[in-house]
Amino acid sequence: MSGTLSTHERAIVGEELPRSAWRPKREFAHSVRKQPIIDGDAPVLYLVDTLNVGGTETQLAQVALRLRSTSYPVTVGCLRAEGPLVEVLERASISVVEFRKERTLLSVRGIYQLLRLAIFLHRGRFQVVHAHDPWANLLGVPAAWLARTPIIISSRRYLADPEEQRDRPLRRKWRNKAARILYRLSTKVVVNSASVRDVLVKRDGLPPGKIRVIHNGVDLDRFASAPRDRERLFPGVGNSSKLIAVAANMYSRVKGHSCLIVAAGTICREVPEAIFILIGDGKERAKLERQVREAGLEKSFLFLGFRDDVPELLASCDLAVLPSESEGLPNSVLEAMAAGVPVVATCVGGIPEIIDNGQNGLLVPPENPPALAEAILRVLRDRNLAMRLARAGQERVRTHFSFDRVVAELRQLYTPVPLSQRKTIF
Repeated sequence: MSGTLSTHERAIVGEELPRSAWRPKREFAHSVRKQPIIDGDAPVLYLVDTLNVGGTETQLAQVALRLRSTSYPVTVGCLRAEGPLVEVLERASISVVEFRKERTLLSVRGIYQLLRLAIFLHRGRFQVVHAHDPWANLLGVPAAWLARTPIIISSRRYLADPEEQRDRPLRRKWRNKAARILYRLSTKVVVNSASVRDVLVKRDGLPPGKIRVIHNGVDLDRFASAPRDRERLFPGVGNSSKLIAVAANMYSRVKGHSCLIVAAGTICREVPEAIFILIGDGKERAKLERQVREAGLEKSFLFLGFRDDVPELLASCDLAVLPSESEGLPNSVLEAMAAGVPVVATCVGGIPEIIDNGQNGLLVPPENPPALAEAILRVLRDRNLAMRLARAGQERVRTHFSFDRVVAELRQLYTPVPLSQRKTIF
């Protein structure tokens, strides 16, 4: 049994983050405590860059809280112990330990942090290191090898290379080569979709047996029970308006928001009461706001910025849209489906692993504004279709994307193996 979160824990990790100034004293690597093995459970260190609110970070926090609720020995390490999820974990008595990364790990300071981590792992008798992002892979995998940690898990949770790597081919080539070495040093590589697994097999030559697909989880109760309160959340927006939720990670052009704005021109001509609700922020926001103004769609777009009431916002919307050009396995689709909102998304990455087109959502080709507009209009005009997709989507999430499943699959990976059966490098 993977454990059940209290109402408070579920709320604060499900985007409603605490606002108090309370901070327990953070543990540092030089004050490590030996980790006991409880009923055969292997002490595990989760490693991540930061604990700001994001898809990877929220998944880590949700799983760590559930492990902790069953007295599983889990510690969270950060390259920068910052972000609101730090307090979420510490309130649950989960130690957060910092191995401070400055600009790069390829420096004297970076090597020092790697050695500190190796000593921390050895002294703490950790049996598992689970790195959750590229920076955590780069620090955690070599440190775990130095410490002879029995189980070393690296991760890849995205499909396309980051934008800055695509713009710098030499950097991309070096980082991909480094990633391949780290993956081979790992006991297992955890990915969140079959599409990401296929990239590692075809491009990086990893054996399929080394890769474990563990789909993201979503807190169904948190999203399904959120109240619908449109008047409070959107004052001045009439009940006849059609609200379209867009999870707007505006840090990269690959998220497809520019394509959505082009499609919105057609949608708003056909359904003038349509309003797009963009939830999120990022460096692309100013460009997108300018594109909306130039298209004359200011009255049809609301840029909300970062919000801590995403479940309530979704509950008040009629439709959710994800126009990305590339995705691993997007939490935003799972959350919208859990909230009982019909979803239109692009057919990229791991999205078809969630949505069966026409059954529990609609899929469209990426970078295709006419197709995107047509699918959105179809849902807005057909209430019966919208209700059928919403019900089927919520049931799909309930049966296939629970955190109980995620925790159970991870605990299988954390089972210690004899030293004689440890992996080889190549």
